[in-house]
Amino acid sequence: MEKPRYNAAIVSCQDYDAANVHAALVEALEAIGGLDWVKSGMTVGIKPNLASAKAPEYAVCTHPVMVAELARLLIEKGAKVIIGESPGGLYNASVMHHSYSATGMTLAEQAGATLNENFASSEGSFPEGKVLKSLHYTSWLDGVDALITFAKLKTHGMMGMTGAVKNLYGTIPGTVKLEYHYRFPNHQDFSDMLVDVYEFNHPCLALIDAVTAMDGNGPTAGRPRHCGALIAAKSAYDADIVGAKLLGVEPMDVPTLAAAHSRGLCVDSIEKLSIYGEPEGYIIPDCQLIPRHDITSVRNTHGVTRAFMKMVMASKPDAVKSECIGCGMCAKLCPAKAITMKNKLPEIDRKKCIRCFCCQEFCPKGAMKVKRTWIARLLNK
Repeated sequence: MEKPRYNAAIVSCQDYDAANVHAALVEALEAIGGLDWVKSGMTVGIKPNLASAKAPEYAVCTHPVMVAELARLLIEKGAKVIIGESPGGLYNASVMHHSYSATGMTLAEQAGATLNENFASSEGSFPEGKVLKSLHYTSWLDGVDALITFAKLKTHGMMGMTGAVKNLYGTIPGTVKLEYHYRFPNHQDFSDMLVDVYEFNHPCLALIDAVTAMDGNGPTAGRPRHCGALIAAKSAYDADIVGAKLLGVEPMDVPTLAAAHSRGLCVDSIEKLSIYGEPEGYIIPDCQLIPRHDITSVRNTHGVTRAFMKMVMASKPDAVKSECIGCGMCAKLCPAKAITMKNKLPEIDRKKCIRCFCCQEFCPKGAMKVKRTWIARLLNK
C-alpha cells in the first residue's frame, strides 16, 4: 500500500541534539514524500536564515545542527550540498565568513557541506512576476540543481511573521534589498515582491526550525521561545500556514500568504491542508506579536482621509535611547536616508521614513522598536 502523503508535516523536536534533529528530519520528510527526488551527483542548495551574525542561543538564525543534519541526509543520497545566504548590508567574503562563524554554520561544513564563497550577483528575467519582471539575485544559485528554504520561525517588524517564503529574500544581494525596500514600501507591494522572489527561485522543499522560535521584537532582537517543533512541506506557503498557527496568527493576516492566495498559489486556512502531526500541541502561549496592521488603506470614510488615518494609526520605528550604542548601523542601512546620527543617537525624519523597519530588523542591540500610536493601542484593547 502506498504511504500517505501530506501537504505539510509538524513533528516533535525538543532540543538541538544531533540525533534528535536527525530523527525529526527523517520523520517529517518521509511524511511529505521523502528525498527520493535527490539523485547522485546533483547539487542541492540550502538557504538558511542568517539574518544577523548571532550565536544559536539567540534564536535569530536557523540552528546549525538543523542545517548540518539535513546536509548529511542529502549527502547520503549522493548529493553535493552548498549553503548560501545574503543578509542585509554588504555582501562579501569578510561579512559572510564572520556570519558563518558567529552563527555556527561551520558545523554544516564539518558535515560535508560547502559554505558559499561566490559573492557575485546576477540579473534574471521573470516576466510572469507581478511586481518584479527582472531581479538581481546571488550568483551561487546558478550552480545548484535544487534549492531548499530552511527558515526560522520568528515575528517580523514589517511583515508580522517571517518564515519559509520570506526566507528567500536572502537570495537577493544585501544592498539590493535596501533598493527593494524603497521601491516596495507598503505591505501589499512588498508581499507581492516576496512572492515573486519565491516563485523565481521555486525551491523544491521548505523547512522551518521551530524548536526555539522568536516572538516580540523580531526578527533579530526578540525573545527566544521554546516551541519544540520542526515543520516541513513541499510548498513554503503550506509551511508558513503551519508556522502561523504556532504564533497564533491567521494565515490571511500574513501579508505574503494573502498575496499568494490572491494569485491562487495557496489555500486560505490550515483546515484545508492535510497535515502530518498536530500543530495545536506546539502553539506558543502568550506569543508577543509585533503589531503590523495599520489602517492606512482607507481613501475616504466620512471625511477621514487616508493620510490622517496613516498619521494616527501607523506603527513606526523608534529608538530606545537607553539601549542604543551609537553604532550608526540604522543610518547606514536606511534605504530612504531618513536617519541621521546626532550626538551618537539616531534621529528619524518622519517625512522621509517609509516604515520598512530595516533599522529595527538590523539593529545589533535591538534598541530600535516597533512603536504604535496611542490611538492604535487604545482601539486594540
